[in-house]
Amino acid sequence: MLDLVNDKVQDESRQGEAYAPFQLDPNQYQKRFYIESYGCQMNFADSEIVASILNQEGFGATRNLEEADLILINTCSIREKAELTVRKRLTEFRKLKRNKKGVLVGVLGCMAERLKAQLLEEEKLVDMVVGPDAYRALPGLIMEAETGQKAVNVLLSRDETYADISPVRLDSNGVSAYVSIMRGCNNMCSFCVVPFTRGRERSRDMNSIVSECRDLFEKGFREVTLLGQNVDSYYYTDEGNNAVNFAQLLNTVAGISPLLRVRFSTSHPKDITDEVLYVMAAHHNICKYIHLPVQSGSNRVLQLMNRTYTREWYKARVESIWKILPDCGISADIIAGFCTETEEDHQQTLEIMEFSKYDYSYMFFYSERPGTLAQRRFKDDVPEEVKKRRLAEIVQVQNRLSFESNLKDIGTTCEVLIEGDSRKTDKDWKGRNSRNKVVVFPKLDHDLKKGDYVTVKISECTQGTLLGHIVK
Repeated sequence: MLDLVNDKVQDESRQGEAYAPFQLDPNQYQKRFYIESYGCQMNFADSEIVASILNQEGFGATRNLEEADLILINTCSIREKAELTVRKRLTEFRKLKRNKKGVLVGVLGCMAERLKAQLLEEEKLVDMVVGPDAYRALPGLIMEAETGQKAVNVLLSRDETYADISPVRLDSNGVSAYVSIMRGCNNMCSFCVVPFTRGRERSRDMNSIVSECRDLFEKGFREVTLLGQNVDSYYYTDEGNNAVNFAQLLNTVAGISPLLRVRFSTSHPKDITDEVLYVMAAHHNICKYIHLPVQSGSNRVLQLMNRTYTREWYKARVESIWKILPDCGISADIIAGFCTETEEDHQQTLEIMEFSKYDYSYMFFYSERPGTLAQRRFKDDVPEEVKKRRLAEIVQVQNRLSFESNLKDIGTTCEVLIEGDSRKTDKDWKGRNSRNKVVVFPKLDHDLKKGDYVTVKISECTQGTLLGHIVK
């Protein structure tokens, strides 16, 4: 599972669920579209693909909901909370439609594929429903919806990667960008809807990935995050039948420039290889940070989740990371209260957290998703109050681990890529170091700007943020 934007224990980098894009040249387009994205980074990246397609059709982006001719919401079905939030927003959009004739509302992404009938017919909340593999069809669907018809395309593809589309960078800080390297997922984790809403796994042409990253660097971006549901299973075969795996792709992207930082997400414990770790070790500009979802520390629960690894395997992978990359940061996804989870299972999750010393985690209690293997096979039998209590204990452990990790950084120096002003004051810069930790430091009289690298000595910390000052 890709990182969700909620429940991350890191205060300065905490993101909201939704965003609207920046205003493009107001004189360039005849119509305006407004878009909100929920869930994982892949949804945010998909919204940038949608923006590119709409630009070609004469739609410009707007932050102002009131002036939009087309309102889109890019959805997530990973958790029930996200779906409830989306439904609430759609109800608000319906009120706006009553006051402005001709406005179209569309739902994109995972929730669109799963709930098309309810959204279109039962609740009459939207005019269009567009699945994650059907964004090229948007122009035709808009024309259809303009006639008063309900427009739907949720067909999944075996080969769509949008490799030839140059994304419009929405709400970009001009420093960091997401680059999708693959779509879909072949892992049938029993709790997850992604294989059903995004289809089977397919990898994008390596040359198009490298070209996009190089173009971003030439435009002034200094960091790319390579995205996939499981980046370690990236595998592309070109026309000459030459195969490229993720380690080779990572090596090639890192070779674009030593000034271009490279991150990636998400890794699967069963697939991350020592070859990838050695490539990371060989390049200073590949960030020393790995998101390695564990979900549970219990072998019994992992088997029910169909995660295809054991706690022993997971620990061995963590030890390999530390052996090859001693200073590498690790984060995780953790689910509390999965079907039949016992107190012993829960304690094993807490134990594996202590072992792995996560810098931070994305933590949730289990919410049954319709259509998943777990929903069909298992009873959601852990009471909600127990789920919440276990989640609170997981959060408590992670808060301590995050603080302990940051305390170790006091007195050290690190290279920081400046991303912009601190959220609290424009007198401080905010950036991240190689381990993906947020660092805040005074601007003072240094002649610096976004996208610059600086060396910062850490003098203080909070649970989620490192505080320091620039050193030469």
